[in-house]
Amino acid sequence: MTVQVQVPRLLLLLLLTLPVTGSDPVICFTQYEESTGKCQGLLGGGVRAEDCCLNTAYAFQEHSSGLCQACRSPRWSPWSSWAPCSVTCSEGSQLRYRRCIGRGGQCPEKVAPGTLEWQLQACEDQPCCPEMGGWSEWAPWGPCSVTCSKGTRTRQRLCDHPAPKCGGHCPGEARKSEACDTQQVCPTHGAWAAWGSWSPCSGTCHGGSQEPKETRSRTCSAPEPSKQPPGKPCPGAAYEHRACTGLPPCPVAGGWGPWGSMSPCPVTCGLGQTLERRKCDHPVPQHGGPFCAGDATRTHICNTAVPCPVNGEWEAWGKWGVCSRLPMQSISCNEIPGQQYRTRVCKGRKFDGNRCAGNYQDIRHCYNIQNCKLKGSWSQWTTWGLCTPPCGPNPTRVRQRLCTALLPKFAPTVTMVEGQGEKNVTFWGNPHPQCEELQGQKLVVEEKRPCLHVPACKDPMETP
Repeated sequence: MTVQVQVPRLLLLLLLTLPVTGSDPVICFTQYEESTGKCQGLLGGGVRAEDCCLNTAYAFQEHSSGLCQACRSPRWSPWSSWAPCSVTCSEGSQLRYRRCIGRGGQCPEKVAPGTLEWQLQACEDQPCCPEMGGWSEWAPWGPCSVTCSKGTRTRQRLCDHPAPKCGGHCPGEARKSEACDTQQVCPTHGAWAAWGSWSPCSGTCHGGSQEPKETRSRTCSAPEPSKQPPGKPCPGAAYEHRACTGLPPCPVAGGWGPWGSMSPCPVTCGLGQTLERRKCDHPVPQHGGPFCAGDATRTHICNTAVPCPVNGEWEAWGKWGVCSRLPMQSISCNEIPGQQYRTRVCKGRKFDGNRCAGNYQDIRHCYNIQNCKLKGSWSQWTTWGLCTPPCGPNPTRVRQRLCTALLPKFAPTVTMVEGQGEKNVTFWGNPHPQCEELQGQKLVVEEKRPCLHVPACKDPMETP
């Protein structure tokens, strides 16, 4: 079961102050992404929704953080993924939703655009909840971590008195440390002091008999190594050399050239986007000079004022008509094949869009078992259904065993016209199955359970 929630109209914030006649300006996009419900391909702002929707593949937002609204005729978005379970252990509940998205009409069941529909189901991340454990006694202290001067020693305990269950743990630390003193003097190892400053360059030019270089030094004095007990000397060299570098040419910063001509409008209907380009060549940057700051391209919205074609879309098939065979008045409960029809409507085609592909009428062969008394058998339990009502008080879930009719052993195929092969025959109608009573019931045995830890239904687009 699902429930529908009407979304309150979000406050309109004007992003641009360009004067627009007829309606408040919107931000226009070239694509509505069905899987996420987000607008993609920014075209620009300051246009009317009517102009943006000259192309029904486009979408718009009333402000930068608003709901993305598709220009096409309304239909239900895909169901969202299920939200996380409301509890991390034992049984809880989780929600998912879909939204009526579109413009200029209604979704099936006369639902207005923007309406949310919710579903709620039971869930269980893990069957049991964590239980805390208890610590054993502390083990004896281990040896000191060093052989001279002062260090640390540790001792441990185990989380097994009792052991935790279902992912639980023991509160506190499994290891404890304390200081220890070996009463022994440690050697002092040498360490380098900081490098001195670089000396002046040994030459004034490159390419002579000796390459010019500059030198710096350091001393092993931070601290010096001890003599008794003997410490280690400093590793590495006390001197460092590097080549001198010459003066580089002066850098030249780049400058923008003039804007080029504007590209033609790339679309023949609805809104498009034209482009201007410029080059960083007045002058070109040289010798490490910075590149031009800013953009090499800029865009403008162009409006053809021509509506784009809208292709027709099939509505859902209607119900199958009565299974009958002329000139017979009734073929119910007999092994007499008949025919039945269903139709569908091609909706929404405008502005020379494509007609719906396929047939508007469907025909099949059938046996009429409407209201026939047939022997029945009890089904196994169905899976647990969704929780209902999903956004109301005290939702419950249900599973059932059904008295299901055993279909007659009529021929599964029929030859109506020689040379056209055999056609499948479908049973049609609602028979009256006859089962032995089960728990005092003749048709349906039902079991109910309450849904636990139910989360609140909240529109994900509304700010907290």
